[in-house]
Amino acid sequence: MFEICARSPLIFYAVIQTGGKQYRVEPGQTLAVEKLPYEVGERVEFDDVLLVSDDDNVSVGRPTVDGAKVVAEVTAQTKDKKIIVFKYKSKTRYRRKNGHRQPVTELAIRQILTA
Repeated sequence: MFEICARSPLIFYAVIQTGGKQYRVEPGQTLAVEKLPYEVGERVEFDDVLLVSDDDNVSVGRPTVDGAKVVAEVTAQTKDKKIIVFKYKSKTRYRRKNGHRQPVTELAIRQILTA
């Protein structure tokens, strides 16, 4: 299902930053993030690891944890749910309705590595 690096202890979770947002990730988890320029099946490494937690201790970065890395695999390039954008002005018969679907990349978290 997922792999654990031999040089690091069992890690429960990490917090990474991508696309201007922060995500709490665990090995084996699937995640939808802002669109990344990778093909389906490619491996992605995130170096912006803000926090790493294992059995006993929590490492908080300033701003990132040195030597920590999260390895993920791209499972799909899709679009998010549709949102409706509706503009309206009263008494002037002005109405505009638009829809938008944001492109997203679905990831499967494979490993959390520490130095």
